[in-house]
Amino acid sequence: MKEKVNIYYDEEGDFLEVTMGKPTRGYFKNLGNGIFERIDEKTNKIKGFAIHSFKKRTENKKEIKFSLPVKMQLSQ
Repeated sequence: MKEKVNIYYDEEGDFLEVTMGKPTRGYFKNLGNGIFERIDEKTNKIKGFAIHSFKKRTENKKEIKFSLPVKMQLSQ
């Protein structure tokens, strides 16, 4: 089954959120350094992720790559 990917970006707050599948009740798990996983409240599965200061982190990048399901590692 293919899941729909939803991408939301708030330019004023420089906040990116990517979610997969139908919207469900959930919560954010803080991974540190402004990175969050979105967890489904009933299944405890990862439904997406959010990144604070997204534009700032990526302004010198030409390309951003990630695999689904998302496993992110950001190094500075």
